[in-house]
Amino acid sequence: MSADERMKGPWAVAAYAATGLAMLFILAPILVTLALSVSDSVFVTFPPKGFTLAWYGKVLSDQNFLGSLTTSLQIATAATGITVVLGVPAAYAIVRHPFPGSGICQEIVLSPLIFPVLITGLVLVKFFAGWGMQNAFPNMILAHALVTLPYVVRTVTASLLLADRSLDEAAMTLGYNPLLTFFRVTIPQIAPGLAAGALFAFMVSLDNFPISMWLIDARTVPVPIMLFQSMSRLFDPSIAAMSSVMIVIGTLAVLCLEKLVGLRRAMTM
Repeated sequence: MSADERMKGPWAVAAYAATGLAMLFILAPILVTLALSVSDSVFVTFPPKGFTLAWYGKVLSDQNFLGSLTTSLQIATAATGITVVLGVPAAYAIVRHPFPGSGICQEIVLSPLIFPVLITGLVLVKFFAGWGMQNAFPNMILAHALVTLPYVVRTVTASLLLADRSLDEAAMTLGYNPLLTFFRVTIPQIAPGLAAGALFAFMVSLDNFPISMWLIDARTVPVPIMLFQSMSRLFDPSIAAMSSVMIVIGTLAVLCLEKLVGLRRAMTM
């Protein structure tokens, strides 16, 4: 039986059906949230009653939400910038210039992926308090950078392992110094992995709740905390509209990655 015949057989139909059900299961929470955000009811009901975009108008004119969204975007952008600045040299040193103990250093950098995030947040609170660091905004940036750094290091490390090192050697043979070789030859090769890591870091920081929960103050309230506080008071479709706005931001970030470097290429690096 040829490969084409196997793809059209009953096993292929079953595989496609299972894949479709799995995708529906994964997308169901997002679809429900989007549906609730356009409900015409003043209370959350499913299936939604009627259709209206008034909740989006309310959300986009809500200064509390806009302030929290701005705070989240600022923290996520700053944390992502820090992770890129620190993560790329760290991955480069581990892959291209291994040294005694480099494996241990890599495990230490990746350790935030292993430890429970709630425990990490509690430790960071005690650390910042011990050093007299009382400003929540920079504290949150540093904390988010710590927990998102492994994403950049991991993807850049994988990209460097797949990159053609002979191109770097050829560039230096032709007169490039190591720094120029890194920016002109190495970075273009690892750009998809770097972009994927930066995207993961940005999205993890933007949606981070456990770390932010420990570090907020009255002036610095990211969107996840603001949504949690709003749901504890009144759960109406405006909460779903706020969540939908966050979903749109994440979707736009993925589309930008696809436009810049190609999503398929970035995810396979």
